[in-house]
Amino acid sequence: MADTLQFDLVSPERSLASLAASAVLIPGAEGDMTVMPDHAPVITTLRPGVLRVESSEGTAEYVVTGGFAEIRAEATSVLAEKAIPLGEMTRAHVDEMIAEAREAHEAAKASGAPHNIVDDAAKLLADMAALGDHITV
Repeated sequence: MADTLQFDLVSPERSLASLAASAVLIPGAEGDMTVMPDHAPVITTLRPGVLRVESSEGTAEYVVTGGFAEIRAEATSVLAEKAIPLGEMTRAHVDEMIAEAREAHEAAKASGAPHNIVDDAAKLLADMAALGDHITV
């Protein structure tokens, strides 16, 4: 059994991490999950939350707004819609993410979109507000 797995985190703006990790805590759409070496292969979507990476260098935390994670026994890759190191988060970032989620919810309601799309937009808005409360910047 390996002690580490390769971890990569990328967003459209930049590559944020590429390192050997002992554990990765992922805010999955179906619930939080911890990935460790030799994890069963899976692909999951992300919900807004804090992604934590544990390595020999310590713990690194990133705020993610969504995306996908591909998990394999020897590596985990996260493709985030938006990812910001927790230490770089400001109240302005949180307010912007909440405003974008609010606009998406209002647009879904106004468009006459199917009920499940409106519900998904409402959940995104609630997740963003909860994230803002959780990280207290």
